[in-house]
Amino acid sequence: MSGSYGPAEEAESVATIQRALDLGVRMLDTADRYGLGHNERLVGGAIRDRRDEVFLATKFGMIRSDDPSVRGVNGKPDYVRSACDASLQRLGVEAIDLYYQHRVDPDVPIEETVSAMAELVRAGKVRALGLSEATAAEVRRAAAVHPIAAYQGEYSLFSRDHEDDGVLATVRELGITYVAYSPIGRGWLSGTLRSIADLTGDDMRKHAPRWTEENFGKNQAIAAQVVALAGELGITPAQLALAWVLAQGDDVVPIPGTKRRSHLEENVAALEIRLTPDQCARIERAVPKGSAAGKRGMAGSAAKV
Repeated sequence: MSGSYGPAEEAESVATIQRALDLGVRMLDTADRYGLGHNERLVGGAIRDRRDEVFLATKFGMIRSDDPSVRGVNGKPDYVRSACDASLQRLGVEAIDLYYQHRVDPDVPIEETVSAMAELVRAGKVRALGLSEATAAEVRRAAAVHPIAAYQGEYSLFSRDHEDDGVLATVRELGITYVAYSPIGRGWLSGTLRSIADLTGDDMRKHAPRWTEENFGKNQAIAAQVVALAGELGITPAQLALAWVLAQGDDVVPIPGTKRRSHLEENVAALEIRLTPDQCARIERAVPKGSAAGKRGMAGSAAKV
């Protein structure tokens, strides 16, 4: 709703958030970097009269600005405190239910960052702590400082890295909920992407490896398999992708993003779908682990700030 996936309409964004609450969705996830603070203000305004209905999550640590050369991460304790205060102000709330470190700062021991985050819990500004895209070893080090409630990572039929790098096993061992972002593969698994030209405005996917000319056709062919399977089951491709993530365990919570009420309602309906083990196996044969062409995420690396 705030820049990363092309243009959005403010009134429809607010209506989508409020419709989510009407449908029983309780967790809203944002971050200070989404739209350079715009998304936190958007969410805060949309829930102003319904705060008690929302489990509110936001993130800090990824540095962005209108200057494209300003890219980096910051996990310094002073920054943790100032970032939290700024998010509280933009959101218009007294406390954040779940506060994530968006990315680990390689130059700051994670113990120092999490210690500062724990101070926020003791101060009543934050109720629970989370990590995003940390390594399994970093999760263990963080959990030794303060309980970690949730781990956010990219997880879908197109992105299953955390099954093999120890992260999923580690968070399960430690009793940490796995929150799966981009569960529809950043749109790939919806079957709606026809060409790179579909990505308009400042859509960040135009700069991602899976959307290059070399990889687009390959990934489109894989997505076509999902479309065909969904058709056989009488559901939409996005619902199939979400149902597969939901089938991975009660400790895996997908957070599909959308800008429109129509897609929201389609996504929520996936909660009613129960895939059988045989159906999951068939889906995984159609989309084998590691079959997506190109690395997940964005191209390039963030400079240190």
